Amino acid sequence: MYKERSGGGGGGSSRSEILNGAVDRKRINDALSKKLEKSSPSTSRPFASTAKPQLPDVESETDSEEGSDVSGSEGDDDTSWISWFCNLRGNDFFCEVDEDYIQDDFNLCGLSGQVPYYDYALDLILDVESSNSEMFTEEQNELVESAAEMLYGLIHVRYILTTKGMAAMTEKYKNCDFGRCPRVFCCGQACLPVGQSDIPRSSTVKIYCPKCEDISYPRSKFQDIDGAYFGTTFPHLFLMTYGNLKPQKPTQKYVPRIFGFKVHKP
Repeated sequence: MYKERSGGGGGGSSRSEILNGAVDRKRINDALSKKLEKSSPSTSRPFASTAKPQLPDVESETDSEEGSDVSGSEGDDDTSWISWFCNLRGNDFFCEVDEDYIQDDFNLCGLSGQVPYYDYALDLILDVESSNSEMFTEEQNELVESAAEMLYGLIHVRYILTTKGMAAMTEKYKNCDFGRCPRVFCCGQACLPVGQSDIPRSSTVKIYCPKCEDISYPRSKFQDIDGAYFGTTFPHLFLMTYGNLKPQKPTQKYVPRIFGFKVHKP
């Protein structure tokens, strides 16, 4: 289809080429942003340009420990697009959405107006071959791929609010896949992904600590993920559903001191 992930004919880039940076993702996303501005400016806009200095990674693990962008063999022809996408480096926050959920039109209500090349993007996600893909230019193929990522994210934010979706995210939470709270007195509490807005392309994903109930920036490799792909509701509904996983609030609080004396607060 549009670009063969497993390598093969049609002149498309192989998966390894894509993973090694052959495709300029920034250029693709910029082009998609322009397309979105023309198609639906009221619902989609580029990320806010508030500059933020790069923060050091909170966790002690180095990126080199996760050197493989995709788990498994690059030549596995049976790998679905969904599995391939979720195993890309930096996409650890995503869970795999059931294809049955995606194939139910009711679950996708309202998304066709938000995503350009919607039908082609949906076909790509579901690994459906399209006879029209050969008519696309290289740039259009790249836009379809970027649109598929956006569409999957918008489906994902709905799926993780379902019973199956929360179950999938539970395993990631228990494995600390979303990172740990950087606050000292939270003692490495596992966090959950959260968006500051439900509007696509308005802000990046943050991590929410259920102990101190505050948000932080995730590790650097996750800081370009759209926060709308997780939404403002997920962590709070998750902790209401799985009350046994909600930790006790921290009992310790940092006390400022000068020469050993507590600082007086006016």
